[in-house]
Amino acid sequence: MDAFTAGLLQRIKATETDLTRARETGDDFLADVEQEELEDLRRLAAEHGVEVGAGSA
Repeated sequence: MDAFTAGLLQRIKATETDLTRARETGDDFLADVEQEELEDLRRLAAEHGVEVGAGSA
């Protein structure tokens, strides 16, 4: 796995964690921000052929 792929997957995992935390604490604004970030990261992954796990938030 190259550095780009590893870094992208790490960012996706961190964003999923942050999104879950925002939802659990009821921070709707932060949850929206994290959801948009996650969608952007997933789109980037798809554009570069990086497979992301299906158990994502």
